[in-house]
Amino acid sequence: MRIAILSRGPSLYSTKRLKEACAARGHEAKVLNTLSFSIEVEQGEPSLYYRSKRLRDYDAVIPRIGASVTFFGTAVVRQFEQMGTFCVNPSHAISVSRDKLRALQVLSRHRIGIPKTLFVRDTSEILPGIERLGGAPVVIKLLEGTQGIGVILAESTKIAEAIIETLSGPAQMNVLLQEFVKESRGRDVRAFVVGNQVVAAMRRTAKGDEFRSNVHRGGVAETVELDEVYERTAVHAAQIIGLRVAGVDMLEGPDGPVLMEVNSSPGLEGIEKATGVDVAGKIVRLIEDEVLFPELDLRQRLTLQSGYGVMEVPVTERSELCGRTIEGSGLRERDVVVLTIQRGSVSIPNPRRDREILDGDLLLCFGKNLTLKSLTPPRRRRKKKAE
Repeated sequence: MRIAILSRGPSLYSTKRLKEACAARGHEAKVLNTLSFSIEVEQGEPSLYYRSKRLRDYDAVIPRIGASVTFFGTAVVRQFEQMGTFCVNPSHAISVSRDKLRALQVLSRHRIGIPKTLFVRDTSEILPGIERLGGAPVVIKLLEGTQGIGVILAESTKIAEAIIETLSGPAQMNVLLQEFVKESRGRDVRAFVVGNQVVAAMRRTAKGDEFRSNVHRGGVAETVELDEVYERTAVHAAQIIGLRVAGVDMLEGPDGPVLMEVNSSPGLEGIEKATGVDVAGKIVRLIEDEVLFPELDLRQRLTLQSGYGVMEVPVTERSELCGRTIEGSGLRERDVVVLTIQRGSVSIPNPRRDREILDGDLLLCFGKNLTLKSLTPPRRRRKKKAE
């Protein structure tokens, strides 16, 4: 395959590792400066020019879009999408992840722990807002900061008010007010999601009195084994935003994970050195699975065997499956295999035998048609209107 790595820093660790991983698996990879493109929009023939030359075809694109060039960078990714090129992270998802407020708004509709957050522009709302957050200390964030830049801990209400008034001055910077999770002061967890799984995770601890744990700010990283709740939260968050590759940052709150940020261009250096996992290689394997896997009609292939097929089975609280594990459901004994569980916006492929089936789940099953039909709830008959 021919793979393009969009990056303005060819010498950066992450860029070099991705190029090495592509080469190690027999692919041709080229680093292309995001700002050296020009976009040509034409009916029926969208195209890209790179340094004034029409770009050759690429099989896949790995976007490494810097925060300062998000608008133009996502436009380039969007043009690749219009040309039919597979992009590891879609342009829309990158845009959402870069806007902290927008990302939190999207995540707030789902069952994911997020810190209580306020967005204020009128300075008269600062003090009431801090009170609604439970009082100082509070965290103040710039909407588009990265690597801990633009994140300030205000220990008192007066300090918070002064900071926001300063930031909201002539420059009109957009800031967020966020509750401070004291149980996780100076410490967080980053889970690296590739596809539908966490491939590596590390705990970052701030140095000295610094409350920001970013490795770029001197934080120390160590590998960590995540429990199922943290893994599920990380994968769920990446899927909600729409990212195939993401660095999901979580605080360890008293009641479980508190999601802080979903990063669409997470650095590889800290996670690879802390865990020893070849994360770059896993990203390239994801591309192979998406691009090289032959297109086929799965249902058609599986129904070739007489009497067998694929069916989606909705689970309700009255279902015989609800509340049971896959092993305890007896489906395997009835010659039915659960291929995937769709749980809200989360897809759980090849679920383990001890996975519990819950109300609202949608099971994609393969097995005997008669058995599958018996699992499907009967349709409610419509009442005839009185004549």
